Amino acid sequence: MPSKQRVARLAAWSIPVALAVLALKFAAWWITDSVALYSDALESIVNVIAAFFALWAIRVSHLPADDNHPFGHHKAEYLSAVVEGALIIVAALLIFREAFFALQSPLPLERPWAGLVVNAAGGAVNAAWAWVLIRAGRQEKSPALDADGRHILTDVWTSAGVIVGLVAAVSTGWVILDPLLAIAVAMNIVYQGWRVIGSSVQGLMDVGVDAEQSMRIREVISSNAGGALEVHDLKTRIAGRATFIEFHLVVDAAMSVGDSHVICDRIEAALKAEIPSVRVVIHVEPDDEAKLPRGTVSVPFA
Repeated sequence: MPSKQRVARLAAWSIPVALAVLALKFAAWWITDSVALYSDALESIVNVIAAFFALWAIRVSHLPADDNHPFGHHKAEYLSAVVEGALIIVAALLIFREAFFALQSPLPLERPWAGLVVNAAGGAVNAAWAWVLIRAGRQEKSPALDADGRHILTDVWTSAGVIVGLVAAVSTGWVILDPLLAIAVAMNIVYQGWRVIGSSVQGLMDVGVDAEQSMRIREVISSNAGGALEVHDLKTRIAGRATFIEFHLVVDAAMSVGDSHVICDRIEAALKAEIPSVRVVIHVEPDDEAKLPRGTVSVPFA
């Protein structure tokens, strides 16, 4: 299946999955009247909203370049992740509010075991779907899918912690554990929301590739730049699934435009074989623009 269709299909399926989990978690809260389970259900509301935003962002990100967006729409997925992070924090604030009131007069749970079983079922569905989204997000370089999957995975750990804590509360009779667990859930949600926003903001600010991929890019350029004298001023940036690379290629001043273009085509083809979603810009310069002593082709780190 083409990358675009696969990513869009997964984003679309996230909506009914999120709705199903939301129904299970609200059923668990309704059965038990637990503030901790209510907090878990609130986070699932964020999952539903985030799934709609992710689908919208993925569809926009695959639109072709136009006059107003000549470099494409890849960064739309980062907007989805930022919105998701903000929604996570809003959910955490609502949970803090409920937990505060519950601390004033903690109540025993109603039918706790039935509610915990229902909640665990929702957690199991989330765990499976989070694994699918994170794996696909990495393969397709989709920030929206990856952020959605990581948020759902956070929800899984939240559910697991709530279940363990409520089992302890029921077993010991310490009903105050219920609102305390809700506060712990809210604190974890705030942390995860901040992480999602932080990683997305980095993408919006044109963060470069990591050190390992940068070294690989340099190796590919150097091994395919035969006939050139030097490569310098290498820059990279990531925009969603697309990677942009630009650099200066120094050739002999007497070399024809046609011959220098052959070298550029060879380097670009090699980079596209290494990174399918790459966009390459090469600025050809004469030898008097070289930054290193004349000799073998190299890619300076300066």
